[in-house]
Amino acid sequence: MPNFKFVVSDKNRSWQVEKDQKDCPVMGKKIGDAFDAEFLGLQGYELHITGGSDKEGFPMKKDVEGAVRKKIIITKGFAFASEKEGVRKRKLLRGNTISPDTAQINCKVSKHGDKPVGEILGTKEKKEEKPEAPAGQ
Repeated sequence: MPNFKFVVSDKNRSWQVEKDQKDCPVMGKKIGDAFDAEFLGLQGYELHITGGSDKEGFPMKKDVEGAVRKKIIITKGFAFASEKEGVRKRKLLRGNTISPDTAQINCKVSKHGDKPVGEILGTKEKKEEKPEAPAGQ
């Protein structure tokens, strides 16, 4: 079964966590819903779904009902930036419900737990590799 990528944001920082879909109780939830983040290892935290995208990269939009992909006409704002005023464009967007086709789920922290998020999820530190000097010099 595929994985969900959870992007958890708290103030100015964000962390990415991957979980198997069968381990996640978020199937069927919509953008704007809140859920307990204990299955991500965040005891005492509550997360609020702010968006996401499907496995082909189409973004989820709150106004599109269901878990389907639809072509809708957009004038400005979400997923469309126009240089001229009055321009409309037909865009393919994913609905607001999380389904097995969803690949990424964007969340923000709405209720904090005891430990800071950065301490629990940690940060991936880059190892600096020093170039080796050539032998014989």
